[in-house]
Amino acid sequence: MSTYSIGLAWRRTTPDFDYKTFDRGHVWRLSEGQVVQGSSAPEFSGDPKKSNPEEALLVALASCHMLTFLTIAALKKLVVESYDDQPVAELGKNEKGKMMITRLTLRPKVVFSGEAIPTPDAVDEIHRKAKENCFIGNSLLSPVVLESRY
Repeated sequence: MSTYSIGLAWRRTTPDFDYKTFDRGHVWRLSEGQVVQGSSAPEFSGDPKKSNPEEALLVALASCHMLTFLTIAALKKLVVESYDDQPVAELGKNEKGKMMITRLTLRPKVVFSGEAIPTPDAVDEIHRKAKENCFIGNSLLSPVVLESRY
């Protein structure tokens, strides 16, 4: 099995450490030295100019689904010209009243070229297989909804 790791660092930058005023800014250190400025979501006193954990979860899911879709399409000898998505994560409460991402919606638009252009049903089937095999999606409790666009 594979393992993955990141670096995460936060330091106090305010004179006090109060819930209302402490700086939520922190750094994610990803592979090969990539650095992402992180914060909490704006509605939780975060910096809207920085990435937040909710976005990170959504990008992980959308990226995993896309890469799985592209792999399946390539194995089927289909030529994908572009893949664009505008996914959405909805924050809410679970049955215990705890905050969670309650629903994730992927909205991919895929453009094919070449001699073998798949039908909308065939594209839906590739998305179904991608959803079924996406590592991140298989790790989530919340429903993942797919709204494919042609």
